[in-house]
Formats: sequence, structure tokens, C-alpha cells
Amino acid sequence: MNNFGIGELDVAVIGAGQAGLSAAYHLRHAGLEPDRDFVVLDHAPRPGGAWQFRWPSLTYGKVHGMHSLPGMELTGADDSRPSSEVIGAYFEAYERRFGLRVHRPVEVSTVREGESGRLIVETSEGTYATRALINATGTWDRPFWPRYPGQETFRGRQLHTANYPGPEEFTGLRVVVVGGGASGTQHLIEIAEVATETYWVTRRPPVFREGPFGEEQGRAAVAMVEERVRRGLPPQSVVSVTGLPLNDAVRHAREQGVLDRLPMFERITPDGVVWPDGHAVEADVILWATGFRAAVDHLAPLRLREPGGGIRVEDTRAVRDPRVHLVGYGPSASTIGANRAGRAAVRSVTRLLAGVRA
Repeated sequence: MNNFGIGELDVAVIGAGQAGLSAAYHLRHAGLEPDRDFVVLDHAPRPGGAWQFRWPSLTYGKVHGMHSLPGMELTGADDSRPSSEVIGAYFEAYERRFGLRVHRPVEVSTVREGESGRLIVETSEGTYATRALINATGTWDRPFWPRYPGQETFRGRQLHTANYPGPEEFTGLRVVVVGGGASGTQHLIEIAEVATETYWVTRRPPVFREGPFGEEQGRAAVAMVEERVRRGLPPQSVVSVTGLPLNDAVRHAREQGVLDRLPMFERITPDGVVWPDGHAVEADVILWATGFRAAVDHLAPLRLREPGGGIRVEDTRAVRDPRVHLVGYGPSASTIGANRAGRAAVRSVTRLLAGVRA
């Protein structure tokens, strides 16, 4: 703490999801002590990252590719339990085992330039001056809501995946699900069991992936996302370039006509949606399964964005400011990618700190 009441640190980690906890683990193994050399700040009320906000019907058995955090395996999980409970308990145990001392709930309002080469992190619990920043804020806090003419006139209910409560609330209703990703298909398959009518609307025809998805295909998909980030474009999700896995549930839904896709409608009316050719359907609910954007607004004072709208990243470093590392961003948004990014960021940060001390 300096004379101005500002906590001085080597590293601040913002976010305690998969990427943030991975980074904190590697910081400890590099010899840095929590609350002395680094701090982990998390706005969520409890451990679990974004997983704690997932809907109850997303059981652990339905989760695709959850990789364990470094140094502690997730074993013996009950596939029938909600993923929010399973992963929340796992993250809590992980934080406790490695003594990560996550500060929560703490809101980070802004990160700006400070004095003597430090970054100033302004938070709801006070201000920190740090030599390096590992940003692991993910996307959950920035759901993307497309805008369509007439949207404000709709008399039914509109909600986003971020607020999806599970299928029970849609019993007996007419539901339009918008979005061709994994969440949209999962919502649709569940809701179709209880709704009176469902309609699936996507901007592009969905691509279903046959056969196994191995390491080679995974590397190719990550490379496509990585190339966008390297060019300073807003990142796409890895899922957007891999296609939808054609599992038994999806095959059954296609056979039943649940996944008969419609192109995007032109406008929204008080009672439903209308296509350019005049075809219309009535609806009680529009569910926007339209994805998320990177939650990085607090970094705006650092002017990291490129003309293309994204933050250009090499390895995990922001090209415009090598003190800033983004993990869980773009190609490292998957759980295994977040683990690797946490390790890579800490390697880079320790080199930076060694240079400062020298």
C-alpha cells in the first residue's frame, strides 16, 4: 500500500473462471504470493465463473469438453447433477487447495495508465497499481441482442440465453428460438418437449458435424479463430467454426422436425415475427440464443482496440500494451485453451517482471 492508499502489486488478475484460476495457479507456482504480489478479483458472488449462472437443465453430462484445471483433476462427478453445481463446487475446492484468496464480489470499473509504468485498476473495494494485468473476464456479462424492426412492440416475452431458466417456463407456449449455435439447439430440443409450437430461426443454414472431432480438427478450428484475433478483428467462438456435433439427441430432434430451420425473419410484430415474403407466425416468447461478446469495456481507457473492432493479441499479449494479457479471449475461450493461456500469460508476465526488477 502506498501513501495514497493504493495497493501496489506485481500482477492483477480480473476474473476467476477457468482462465483466471489457471493464471492464478501458475502465478503461485512462479513464486508469487496472493495478496502480496498478485490479487484475483471476481465480480461473481461465489466460485464457479460463468458456470454458476447456467440453467439447471444443463447437467454435467451434457457439457462438451470440460477440462480439469491445472494441478487438480475433476473426478467422480455425477452426470445428472446441474453443471453449475458440479463445476461451482470444483472451482471452490480448487481455490481452497491452492490458497488463491479470490476477492469477491468485486466490480472492476476501469483500468487506466498510472505512474512509473504501472496500470491503475479501479474497483469496488479500492484501487490497485499493478505492473501487469491478466484479464480473464470472458463473455457471459455481455450477451449479444440483435436489433430488428418492431422489437419494442412485441407483447410477449423476450429473453437471452444468459437468462434462460430451463424448459419448464415454456410449457404450452409458442416459442421462436433465434440462433444456430450449441446453446440454441440445446434450448430448442428441451423446449420442444413442453411447448405448443417451436420455430428455429438462424441467419445461416446450420452445419452439423459428422464423425469424431479429434485433436487435428481442434487445432484447425482454434487456428481460424486465432487468425481473426491476430488481425485485430472481434473473435468468433471456436464452436462457430467447428459446426454442431451430430449426437443422438440432435438426430432424434431432426427426425421429429424440431430442427427444421427457418431463415431470419424481417421484422417483429406485437404478436410474432414476419418474413420478407409476408409469411408470419404468432409467438408468446422470442428466445435469443445469439451468443456473447468479450467483456472488455473496463479496458477502454488503454485504447487497445484496433480499427477492425477487436483487440489484437499475439500469444496472450495485447499488441498495443504488452503489460496486458487476455486469457479466455478468442482462441483460448475453450476450457483447455483457457488452461494453456493462463500458463502462457504467466510465462510472459514473469519475463516482464524480471525486466522491471533488473
